[in-house]
Amino acid sequence: MRKLIAALFATLPLNAFANPACPICTIAVGAGLDIARRLGVPDSVVGLWAGALLTLLGYWMLKWMDKKNWHFRGRDSIVIILSVAMIGFVYMGVVDYNPTTICGTFTMDPVLFGTICGALIFIGTGKLYQWMKNKNGGHAHFPFEKVVLPVLALALASWAMMICF
Repeated sequence: MRKLIAALFATLPLNAFANPACPICTIAVGAGLDIARRLGVPDSVVGLWAGALLTLLGYWMLKWMDKKNWHFRGRDSIVIILSVAMIGFVYMGVVDYNPTTICGTFTMDPVLFGTICGALIFIGTGKLYQWMKNKNGGHAHFPFEKVVLPVLALALASWAMMICF
């Protein structure tokens, strides 16, 4: 068994880059969302991770568009907004729109609220990483910082939403 695992690792490329949009991360988050709902995790927390996932898919689309050399005015914003807006398809079949009071301040569906928050957190931590990297002479402070920042921020936001809801 160890030889099989070693052989699989030997086929991987030699250069490794920290990329929060790796396919394994995306599949793990997507599968985790379904499992979380089945385990009774609040919809706002599931929406939080769904928003991050949809933003991640938008970033993938932007990378693909870069490879195709497709550039137009407002491209990045349009793609990310449309990507996060895909949460609307969930309401067409799986989830009923059920507005509730959010932390006693306003009324919105918890999945939609979580999705918007997750997207904003993911985008914000990406910009925070770039700022921190620029302040550090173009280098990350520690390995996989680009991955750790959004995951940690989403985990903290999940904890906060568990308390709020």
